[in-house]
Amino acid sequence: MAQDILVHTEAGVATITLNRVERKNSLTAAMYTALADALQAAGADSGVRVAVVQGHATIFSAGNDIADFLDAPPAMPDAPVYRFLHVLAAFPKPLVAAVCGPAVGIGTTMLLHCDLVYAGDNAAFSMPFVNLGICPEAASTLLLPQMLGYHRAAEALLLGEPFMAEAALEVGLVNRVVPPTEANAVAQAQARKLAAKPLSSLTVTKRLMKQGQAAQVQARMEEEGAIFGRMLHEPAAREAFTAFMAKRKPDFSAC
Repeated sequence: MAQDILVHTEAGVATITLNRVERKNSLTAAMYTALADALQAAGADSGVRVAVVQGHATIFSAGNDIADFLDAPPAMPDAPVYRFLHVLAAFPKPLVAAVCGPAVGIGTTMLLHCDLVYAGDNAAFSMPFVNLGICPEAASTLLLPQMLGYHRAAEALLLGEPFMAEAALEVGLVNRVVPPTEANAVAQAQARKLAAKPLSSLTVTKRLMKQGQAAQVQARMEEEGAIFGRMLHEPAAREAFTAFMAKRKPDFSAC
């Protein structure tokens, strides 16, 4: 369990690696706690100027570990996932991500809070919240329409279908598309460039860019979280998760 999230700091760069590849980097409550702890430590460490979040060349994250999720459904405001999201959104230093393979659910929405995102050409982004009978999180209902435009955001959130790296590049979700074996190295190279710059200028510039939406993001996260928690106990979500565990297609005809 302790190795599911790896943290390594060198030359001003804190690298946080999702390291549960055998389970497609699906995220548990313990992993959310470790991610929040790592980001908080990086934010408070004067020797850290930049943080990088990365996965494996074949997988970024399959989203929530469903078994763990159902065993301990997140409840506001104390669930580890909500703490992680608030720490992520408030992280004061540059945050870089390297994304390869599937990035499902929070595997995509967390990227909305990163400053630079580099994707392998095998990256596949999806936010299938509606398909699970729940609503989106991470303030994605606010940030995604701003980034993609309303109609593209609606397609991504209402249909929940995957879109590939080139489409993500076109709409501005990622900065560059590279071969999967190069994505982590490219993210590291960009992080080192940032780490060589004055930290005060980096943090002030990031704060000014996000200043107009910071309060909105926190408020939307709280609103989404409250609705998400309620919807988990409604018939659509129960049917979706029961079907998922039984490996069958859900039937929403009565929902």
